Amino acid sequence: MKKFYSTLRTAFRALRRNVMRSALTTLGIIIGVSAVIAMTEIGQGSSTAVQKTIASMGANNLLVMPGTAATGGVTFGGGSIVTLTPQDADAIDRECPAVNSVATVVRARTQATFGNKNWVPLYINGTTPSFLDVREWTDLQEGELFTDADVRNQTRVCLVGQTIKHELFNDQSPLGREVRMQNVGFRVIGVLSSRGANMMGMDQDDIILAPWTSIKARVSSTVLTNVNQSTATTASSTMASVTAATTVNSLNQSYPGSQDSVYPTIDPLRPVDNPQQTRFPNIDQILARANTTEEIPLAIRQITNLLHERHHIKAGLPDDFAVRDMTEMAKALGSAAETMSRSLLFVALVSLIVGGVGIMNIMLVSVTERTREIGLRMAVGARPQDILRQFLVEAVVLCLMGGFMGILIGRGASELLHYTLNWPIEVSLLAIVAAISVSASVGIIFGYYPAWKASRLDPIEALRYE
Repeated sequence: MKKFYSTLRTAFRALRRNVMRSALTTLGIIIGVSAVIAMTEIGQGSSTAVQKTIASMGANNLLVMPGTAATGGVTFGGGSIVTLTPQDADAIDRECPAVNSVATVVRARTQATFGNKNWVPLYINGTTPSFLDVREWTDLQEGELFTDADVRNQTRVCLVGQTIKHELFNDQSPLGREVRMQNVGFRVIGVLSSRGANMMGMDQDDIILAPWTSIKARVSSTVLTNVNQSTATTASSTMASVTAATTVNSLNQSYPGSQDSVYPTIDPLRPVDNPQQTRFPNIDQILARANTTEEIPLAIRQITNLLHERHHIKAGLPDDFAVRDMTEMAKALGSAAETMSRSLLFVALVSLIVGGVGIMNIMLVSVTERTREIGLRMAVGARPQDILRQFLVEAVVLCLMGGFMGILIGRGASELLHYTLNWPIEVSLLAIVAAISVSASVGIIFGYYPAWKASRLDPIEALRYE
């Protein structure tokens, strides 16, 4: 230990003799390490920002849908069988550790009206308050979110998106006003923040959210089809009214085999004016969010196993549900972020290697200039390994000094970019430790040859050197 301390003190003394040259020698290492630190922090910050963006677009989301009904070899398409219940959603939330949050979804497609304006929203979702948490859409522009009590009580309240606010309310505050769907009024209690288009170009702001029980019981009592339910209802009601008005119910027209009823025809508008408030057991979708993108496969397995148990599906039988994820999109965007981070790190490492070459160059010059000193030290008893250790320690000290300065400059540069250009950054302790380790390694690798060359000098020839 005493010998190492003596060697370190000799190295510092030699470096102080040429302060300017030592500072310029470390400049390459300073630039290289600062570039590594700054690029790593910016790369990780960008990657984290991309991951958040991916999650906000639904990459962590899992969509559980009903299965496909079939009869006589004819299938009726996905979602045609009624199998999912609200209890399934509650069970997934309780018993699947890889799932962060779950929302029940009942969809509708009908006309929304306010005053003399009308609009057919792209999305009318009956759901639970956790829907916004699943979609990471937690901020409201104004108002408040409906509660679980509103879901239990079938309260006629809703949240509207920015497109609905523009089309129905001329961008004025809709709070407290009433939107009518299927002739049922829903009071607006909140306005969602703007989300823009999704990856498929669909307007995410063209949406109305309401308690799923209210949508199911009052707006849509059937599984959603691809038609405008308001149009279909209006057309069928109109035809029924015309038929009721033009058909005369007379006993004189009743013949054996006739389909006419002898009883008065029920007014088709009566069920619309007095809807039966029935709690329907089935739902259209279950929307779940995995804890992380990496846990999506685990979450799918847990949901699948749980629904197999709940629906009593035996091994080998087809599932009566389907679980869909956004893995492809997550992999594509995640791969882009990872490639960007690796590219930045590669550029920074190249500059670090250039700094190491500079260290080797200066150390070779230093060996040449100090040939007589080396010969004198050998003449008074220094062994070749002592000379090797001295020059190696000098190279490592230069690199470590440059490494510490580079860390400070790199951290300062990344913070400056964050506050001036609002670039996302993320402090990486691993990058700082790696920068110090790489600095020492560069000193050893690029300083070994000059040190070895110095240790191989002939003392007699070194003393003669001018």
